[in-house]
Amino acid sequence: MWKYYLTVLCVFFVLRAQSQTPIATKDTVVIQQDSIKKRDLLRQLGNGFFPTKYFDIDLRYLIKYNQYEGLRNGFGGVTNDGLSEKFRINSYVAYGFRDNRFKYGVGGSLRLENTGRTWLNVSYIDDLQETGSSKFLTDKRFFSFFEPRLLNIDLFYKFIKQSVSIEHALTPNILSEFQLAVSNVNPTYNYLYLNDGRAYSEFNLSTAIVSFQYNPFSKYTLIKNRLKETTVGFPKFSFQLTQAVSGVFKSEFNFSKIDFRTLYEIRYQPESFTRFVLTAGYAHGDAPLSHLYHAYPNNINKETILQRFSVAGIDSFETMYFNEFFSDRFTTLQFRHYFKPFHIASRFKPQLVLISRFAIGNMNNINKHQGITFGTLDKGYTESGFEINKLLFGFGLSGTYRYGGYHLPEFGDNIAVKFTFNVTL
Repeated sequence: MWKYYLTVLCVFFVLRAQSQTPIATKDTVVIQQDSIKKRDLLRQLGNGFFPTKYFDIDLRYLIKYNQYEGLRNGFGGVTNDGLSEKFRINSYVAYGFRDNRFKYGVGGSLRLENTGRTWLNVSYIDDLQETGSSKFLTDKRFFSFFEPRLLNIDLFYKFIKQSVSIEHALTPNILSEFQLAVSNVNPTYNYLYLNDGRAYSEFNLSTAIVSFQYNPFSKYTLIKNRLKETTVGFPKFSFQLTQAVSGVFKSEFNFSKIDFRTLYEIRYQPESFTRFVLTAGYAHGDAPLSHLYHAYPNNINKETILQRFSVAGIDSFETMYFNEFFSDRFTTLQFRHYFKPFHIASRFKPQLVLISRFAIGNMNNINKHQGITFGTLDKGYTESGFEINKLLFGFGLSGTYRYGGYHLPEFGDNIAVKFTFNVTL
């Protein structure tokens, strides 16, 4: 458990060091310039980058921890406009101290027209991916200084992926990306996928993916040939279609996937709002477990409440145990209401958040997945709880209770008590 806290504390002190205010001078111009530089730095940090003259260091790769790799350290980044506005080169390398293995990726992007709305991307990646996770191509720049779920994940698959894609802003409010990829997938756990009389422990895939991000009420400005969201509007919609084709570049499976997500916020005051997230996915055909769905679980498989004490996520199910459920079709609905912070003192403003989550799903041909035991979500999964955030240095506490169709016989097994971590740059 100490490893959880060590990771959080490292992140906290890094952020605290970056946020220290420069010493004021008598020269007003210098103060204003320092203030502008600080705002630019904080904006870059919020996007996950530490800028240098020609190369922006990607903070996602510096330090992570999970149950398979243990401590994972790395370094990576992408070239910026200081080197060229017409192309970008990105790369990273990371090392897991528990699995004793390097992971790496390298890629490049070429601007195809002067407005910066169309880019051609190529990449080669040799890394790990969580089983059952599903990502939208248009989410590639979502960033968090601290990823709570990552600490507890133990079900990964190795993959080597080569891809080429076209990224294009159809309008300022519609971002699209089309990707062609070939990959080799090798689960790190005991797993066999039975298909057409053959058992696969490792397999090849050739996929075509088209992804859209539609933000109809956001406003954008073209800054340095790149669209920047200057006014955040809701709702936001994400849609993605994936097609795997057998027989192309040694691909062994045929399957289709449709993914959808919408996010909506109702603002009452600047710091008080209600947030809804609806997510759905459907997979049809010969899809292995690696490319199906979990429902964002975040509970450790331990016996007591204190042994399960860890860090709460944002959109994860805190009482759902890792690897407890998988689905080939699922829907989740999440509700969070943020009350106005309690202004107890100038530096002590805790915030109460009410939470409720629901998930439903199912799976056809569950007997094709061998070597791992899991359930489905056909009864409907529900949990509710609360958070009290920003009690001390960005840390808070959360409590969540599991009820309904998947309520467990032992009362304590339905409860998740965790701490939260929130930093505002």
